[in-house]
Amino acid sequence: MPDPLRADVRLLGAMLGTVLEQYGGPELLEDVERLRRAVIDVRGARADDAAVAELVAAWPLERADEVARAFTVYFHLTNLAEEHQRIRSLRRRDDSAGPPRESLADTVARIREGEGEERLTELVDSMEFRPVLTAHPTEARRRAVATAIQRISLLLGEFNDPRNGSAETSEIRRRMLEEIDLLWRTAQLRSTKLDPLDEVRTAMAAFDETIFRVVPAIYRALDTALDPAGAGLRPALAPAFVRYGSWIGGDRDGNPYVTHQVTREAISIQSEHVLRALENAAVRIGRSLTVAEESTPPSADVAGALAAAQAAQPALLAQLAARSPQEPHRQLLLYAAERIRATRERDADLAYRGPEELLADLRTVQESLAGAGAVRQAHGELQHLIWQLETFGFHLAELEIRQHSAVHARALAELRAGGDRSAETEEVLATLRVVAWIQDRFGVDACRRYVVSFTRSADDVAAVYELAERAMPAGKAPVLDVVPLFETGEDLAASPTVLDGMLALSPVAHRLESTGRRMEVMLGYSDSAKDVGPVSATLRLYDAQANLAAWARRHGITLTLFHGRGGALGRGGGPANRAVLAQAPGSVDGRFKVTEQGEVIFARYGHGAIARRHVEQVGSAVLLASTREVRERAERAAERFRALADRIAESAHRSYRELIDTEGFAAWFAQVSPLEEIGELRLGSRPARRSAARGLDDLRAIPWVFAWTQTRVNLPGWYGLGSGLAAGGDLEELRAAYAEWPLFASLLDNAEMSLAKTDRQIAARYLALGDRADLTERVLAEYDRTRELVLRVTQHTRLLENRTVLSRAVDLRNPYVDALSHLQLRALKALRAGVADDAERVRVQKLLLLTVNGVAAGLQNTG
Repeated sequence: MPDPLRADVRLLGAMLGTVLEQYGGPELLEDVERLRRAVIDVRGARADDAAVAELVAAWPLERADEVARAFTVYFHLTNLAEEHQRIRSLRRRDDSAGPPRESLADTVARIREGEGEERLTELVDSMEFRPVLTAHPTEARRRAVATAIQRISLLLGEFNDPRNGSAETSEIRRRMLEEIDLLWRTAQLRSTKLDPLDEVRTAMAAFDETIFRVVPAIYRALDTALDPAGAGLRPALAPAFVRYGSWIGGDRDGNPYVTHQVTREAISIQSEHVLRALENAAVRIGRSLTVAEESTPPSADVAGALAAAQAAQPALLAQLAARSPQEPHRQLLLYAAERIRATRERDADLAYRGPEELLADLRTVQESLAGAGAVRQAHGELQHLIWQLETFGFHLAELEIRQHSAVHARALAELRAGGDRSAETEEVLATLRVVAWIQDRFGVDACRRYVVSFTRSADDVAAVYELAERAMPAGKAPVLDVVPLFETGEDLAASPTVLDGMLALSPVAHRLESTGRRMEVMLGYSDSAKDVGPVSATLRLYDAQANLAAWARRHGITLTLFHGRGGALGRGGGPANRAVLAQAPGSVDGRFKVTEQGEVIFARYGHGAIARRHVEQVGSAVLLASTREVRERAERAAERFRALADRIAESAHRSYRELIDTEGFAAWFAQVSPLEEIGELRLGSRPARRSAARGLDDLRAIPWVFAWTQTRVNLPGWYGLGSGLAAGGDLEELRAAYAEWPLFASLLDNAEMSLAKTDRQIAARYLALGDRADLTERVLAEYDRTRELVLRVTQHTRLLENRTVLSRAVDLRNPYVDALSHLQLRALKALRAGVADDAERVRVQKLLLLTVNGVAAGLQNTG
């Protein structure tokens, strides 16, 4: 472990120990230490885990609760210490002689050398990265807990500042102890369920604190890489290539709490936040833009804009002129800030009609400054504001609507039949009316994509267009780009046929004509993996991408594939940049759109340095994946290893389906895991199931993955791969595929990560709760097979041997996660056996949920 990280972990751990001792006396700290030592001894083969189970079982419930909280808080502190270490590592890389690996500067240099300046310019000008924030309930921490951790994180940064004197260090230490004590005393579990607007406001914190400021820094890095000598002295070469989207407040698939009123309020909250941010930036830059008229004479356009402003708002212009005499550029920029404020406050006399008007004013100031020789002022901070406006507009993120195809079918059937309308149908129509209102208020780009879950035919797409026409007066229907979402293995295979049917729809043809033949298709990773298993889903998604890319080329369509990837490996998660490079050749082509879900939002956007690294890595991967060299290499590998991959996928799929199709599997899964109890965590506004059915088919992918994570089995991330690799045959051919084919390498690397977070010994204890020796034996045998063959193919002597940082993090956490798992097993056993006393059952359930929360923090994975 690096010395700075070791010092931070020890410091925070010691402070937590002080808090525990002051709260519960030395006995509480000793009990925590006894359990810590016991699980470490088991890991070191110096003790049997039965002794740990006995220790945990002997405590009163109140003490078990306190110990669980202690380990959970410890994980929160360890996580922030590791975040600080990651930031230190990023800064060290930035200080190295050459550009950091996977940075935009590194990628630009590689493409310039390999494909030439003209191709580089073409790739940069066309690149798009569209992250879509979603409210999928995978963030287990309460917002109060996350905020407390953030305060401790800021203090840790101050504590490690070498400029501190002893008095400052002492005061920071006192404040850290105060905050850790507060974190300990803060309830870890939510007492009330989140509503969708809570989720919207939570996401806004990431925008306010990080995203708005990071985006121009990323563009500046690209601009500098393209022309280091001219950066800040010439018009920007880097386009604003990031466009954020959001499902938060728009995704109503199976969530009855997302209504048309919620959608309307969600976009209003977003707009409030972005307009405040733009106003503050315009005020800050305007106040500092003190260039005098004498040294920097304004252009005729600036003079004309001020004259028009004077005619429209004489009192305001007089005030600005008095504050900024002989500073016309400053006056016009501060006037723009006032107009942004008026837009936010809906003052029609002064407000901008849209972001295009504001952009025109900013360009007028920029061009005047450059024309007068003040190029640094023209292309410095003012360019950052222009980039922010181009990225976020007045709506911050495009709000996307999602609904299940069956809901549309029922609504349309009712409307065609006439008669009374159900509440569900009225809500569908009201939602489409809100989309029209959003477009009228904020512009078409604020809300025009409508995602249809479980699209099975072109009729599912046509239904949305017909409903939109029925919802509004003639000629007033909103502009819609209906996006089909293909989720199951069967639907993925049929996707090109569905798109053929879409081309015959007149609304689709009209949109293609209006957009320059651009179309979007969404691929669902979560449900496909739950349906056919992780290995088969990976290959089927790859095939779907290849088939859809070929379909688009045949029809002259610019296709964007929207990847519905989760945070967990069982839902298509893993490093985003590697995922981009593993896509089917030609399917990226300069554009990548992906969901950023739950805990992933704060893991990737919680700190500026980490957010910048994430976006740079993805942007770099998008550029590289679009190069001829990378595409041709992937094509050769796919052709060479395709037969091998098919053998692996067929056997893996058979193994997976045999398991989950076993009679009684669903009931067994619910028995051996905290599946049903997870709903009590109140992670988000959305129910865990799409309906009241209790089978696996109706279970959402998030609780499916989350529950398996809690059992330390992590089955959705690897099950079936061992059987697949065994059927693959030739070990040397498997190793060649791993070395040469990014898709296969990504599959094995992600499985290896999932296996590393699996603990066989503890997993066996969970599986035994179901009293089905046949299922337990099958799961553990597949784990052993998968682990052995993954190591043989990768030629690693241990899991994550080539991932030093990740391996260290997993090794650091695993013993402490073991402690929480034993506490969870105690609670789960009691609940499965039945607790007669109501009050005691409530306490046992609380202990279970505390441990669920703690394991999620320890493994840094929920769903």
